[in-house]
Formats: sequence, C-alpha cells, structure tokens
Amino acid sequence: MKVIYTGRTKDFTPQLEKKVTAKLTKLGKMVDRRGEQDAHLFLHRERHLHMVEVKMNFYDHALCGASSDGDLAAAVIQAIDKLETQLVKQRTKWRDTKRDPKTTRDNKEQWPAPAPAHAATAAPRKPPKAQAASPAAKKIFKVAHGNGQKPMSLEEAVIAMDDGADYVVYRDSDCDRVSVLLRRRDGHFDLIEA
Repeated sequence: MKVIYTGRTKDFTPQLEKKVTAKLTKLGKMVDRRGEQDAHLFLHRERHLHMVEVKMNFYDHALCGASSDGDLAAAVIQAIDKLETQLVKQRTKWRDTKRDPKTTRDNKEQWPAPAPAHAATAAPRKPPKAQAASPAAKKIFKVAHGNGQKPMSLEEAVIAMDDGADYVVYRDSDCDRVSVLLRRRDGHFDLIEA
C-alpha cells in the first residue's frame, strides 16, 4: 500500500508513520485488487485540533474517513477506523450482489442439477435451449382412480401392465391404499404405495 501524505507532516513520528502504514496495508489486503493501492492522508491543524482525512478508492467508489482530535495519533487511528468501516460495508455489498448478467442467471436456473458422483460414467448433459422450454410443449394427464374400477392385488396390476403400459395406478385390495406400479428400463418394476 502506497501512502501519500499531504499537509503538515512535521508532527508525524516514525512510530506513528509505521503504525499508519501497517493499518493501511491491512486495508489494502481487504480490497483484493490487482496492482498497487494508493491511500491519501490529508493533515491540517486548526488551533489545538488535528484534522485528518484518509481517502482511498475501492473499485469505482471513493471512500473517505475523517476525524479530528487534539492528539494526532488518535485522530489518524479514528480516521482509518472509519475508512475500514466503509470498506467492509462496500466489500460485502459488492460480494453479495449478483455480478453476472441477467441472461446468464436465467440460463443457469434452467440447467439440470449436477449428476451424483456415482453417475460420472454417464454422458454429460447439455443445458436446454431457451426455445425448447415453452409451457405449451408439456402436457399433464390426470389419472382418475375413482372411475368405478375395483381394487386389485399386486399380481393383477402386473398382468394389467402386459399390454405395454409404463405404469398402472390402482387401489390395492390388501391395504386399501392407492399404489403406483412403474416399469423400469431394465424390465423390473417399482412399487410406490401412498
């Protein structure tokens, strides 16, 4: 961190200058910006008060910490603390906001969830195109289980699937609950009981 002193600097002792440089170097690390940061320290004195202003840029924001005190060291430390408060506030604002274009965010929301680690051998998925996600392309088919069908057992549901259906929704005669029998790709069945 490069510190530029302006004003009446004859009151600065080497110890105070070392302390100021250390504090401003800490603030420079918080900025996370490439290149060298500059901090401008302005000093002037009115009667018994030392007026101190510390200015620094954080991306496109000018930050300024100002303080006045009878003791020069106290005034400088207070000004740097005020600058640090502003820097932390701007840094959290910058990190919390969404920094990518709106179109990228919309496309990310439509991407499928990442595959689990055990499915790493499967072919990678590509994000769907924006034209394919139209609401008219998807249809919902309602399955009415109360249309006068009698309850059936699991074996009868398997026989009912012999005509090539991928699933059967039925009322189980043993437990009197709605059940769904699904045909898996490997030829076996999945049973979902409500």
